[in-house]
Amino acid sequence: MIVKNEEDFIEQCLVSVSKLVSEIIIVDTGSTDGTLSICEKFRAKIYHYEWNHHFAEARNFGLLQASGDWILWMDADEQLESNQERLVEQSVVQTKAHVLLFPVLNYYGDHFPIQEDQFFLYYQPRLFRNHMGIRFYNRIHETIQLPEEILSHHTSDIVDAPIHHYGYIKEIAERKNKSSRNKELIMEEINTPHHSPWIEYHLASEYYREKDYSKAFLYVNASILNFLRQQTKPPAIVYRLKYTILLETNSIDGAWPGIEKALQLYPDYVDLHFMKGYILFQKGKYQEALASFQKCLELGECHPDYLILKGTGSFKALKYKELCLNRIIAQSNQ
Repeated sequence: MIVKNEEDFIEQCLVSVSKLVSEIIIVDTGSTDGTLSICEKFRAKIYHYEWNHHFAEARNFGLLQASGDWILWMDADEQLESNQERLVEQSVVQTKAHVLLFPVLNYYGDHFPIQEDQFFLYYQPRLFRNHMGIRFYNRIHETIQLPEEILSHHTSDIVDAPIHHYGYIKEIAERKNKSSRNKELIMEEINTPHHSPWIEYHLASEYYREKDYSKAFLYVNASILNFLRQQTKPPAIVYRLKYTILLETNSIDGAWPGIEKALQLYPDYVDLHFMKGYILFQKGKYQEALASFQKCLELGECHPDYLILKGTGSFKALKYKELCLNRIIAQSNQ
């Protein structure tokens, strides 16, 4: 873990993994609160690290200190769902994979207490084999990359042990001044020649969270364009953000029929089908919207390749399906 002034959350995080792990590696970048005294209660190995505005390098410093055969990485504002130790241990024993993916529930909202069904679900590589040369990359929103020698026979498995992430609940993000920090790091990266198109996407995400939709839309389109320039299909999550911005700004005509092209690229992405249904509903095309929401219910929400808003394949789709049916009945009675 990388930490700085995390006394509000770090204890519940460490409690959630304490029965599972054999050592706890804490890379501290300058805590001045009670974070380290809490870590000491768990017999954590604490390493002081001079922050250099690069999350991946801090993570990799932590990897150098770890002696175990497997690495589990977490953030302090996360916790592993309780009573999942046996499942994780069995997965490690049984798998031949280098990397294990966990479902991460990213909660949103203004403040606590949170609503249990108010989250985005995304599968992330959180547990991987040590001593294989696997390292983190990217200044911000760091992720692991596998060395060339194991890429050819790389495999990954899923462990259905949810990780609950609270860091983007508004009151927490504002307390940590997370958006300003993120944008500062992203701007350092965006000025680097030949940077990844993900950088524009991450900047668009920050502006979206600030409700600066014009800048968010500018940068999400720049991300799509830069992926295409690299002859790479833009990831589904980038299209998701683009059409979310259009719907947030009530640009129904701007979203239609363009979303059809995104669905041609990702025909099994439930969130895009939900957005299509919402667009059609707003345009008064209730029969067509009904078909979209029915498709959402058929797809469901268990798709490890996508970021999925809880409800788009269940209760939210069902609600709009009922609204469509009511409108269709009302029209037939006129």
